[in-house]
Amino acid sequence: MSKINVKKDQIWLEKFDCFSITGKDSKRFLNGITTGNIVNLNNNVLQTCWLSPNGILKSLLEINCLENKLDVIVFVGNTSEIRKYFNEIIFPSDDVLLSDTFSINRLQHVDDINSWRVTQPIFFHNKDKEYAFYNNNPNLMNTNDLQSWKINQAIPSLDSEINGKNNPLELGLADLVDFNKGCYLGQETMSKIRNVSSLKQEIRVWTAKDRVINIESDSKKIYNNQNKEKTVGYITSIYKSDSLTTKGLALIKRKYLDKENSFFSDKFGQISIDKSVGSTFL
Repeated sequence: MSKINVKKDQIWLEKFDCFSITGKDSKRFLNGITTGNIVNLNNNVLQTCWLSPNGILKSLLEINCLENKLDVIVFVGNTSEIRKYFNEIIFPSDDVLLSDTFSINRLQHVDDINSWRVTQPIFFHNKDKEYAFYNNNPNLMNTNDLQSWKINQAIPSLDSEINGKNNPLELGLADLVDFNKGCYLGQETMSKIRNVSSLKQEIRVWTAKDRVINIESDSKKIYNNQNKEKTVGYITSIYKSDSLTTKGLALIKRKYLDKENSFFSDKFGQISIDKSVGSTFL
């Protein structure tokens, strides 16, 4: 994904769960669990996925490679579930040790037209002097702006896009999957989807054109028109801003994306479907 000229600089500062992995087998251990190439990672930050054996996205992780340890930042996921699984597959012969969970501040300079994955984040603790400096910066995104920005970036959320059903390729995270490295959890399914082009749906940003919301409807289905002739996808995330604009993320069947459809939702009326800023579907 190539970087475009920055249009509007913003600061994304957020606290995440983190734990460290130490020992001479740390890189090999993590390389066999996640989709990224951890073995060749040197003093850098790598975004990667933790999948189920059948290729379903369970968690989005960032690996911060430091001199004598790997910090695993739980970007999106259930920290307890991740740690439980990691601990269960450490063999007695493995030189691998997991630390206790701690909180880490993650900071990244971002903008409205580039993917969140084109710039490297930095990490620090509350006691570090950088925290006070950046926490009072005028370009720091507030909670509402950050949530809206994440929608435009198609950053998945736990229990929404990461719901035990979707794979990372459907969610526009194909660049976080290394198809050339050795075996890892879920590799067979990822290779099959890629090789036979069997991707059936893609993540998209939707925006409601009507301000009237049908509060009685709980339907998340998206139809190809107001007559609801065909179900073409379903809503995964909803965000309602202070400006009365309602938008979110949805998974849409690929065969309907290139057609001139007037998409419709029972709950939100007519909606528009757009490509996200941050996924590989650009």
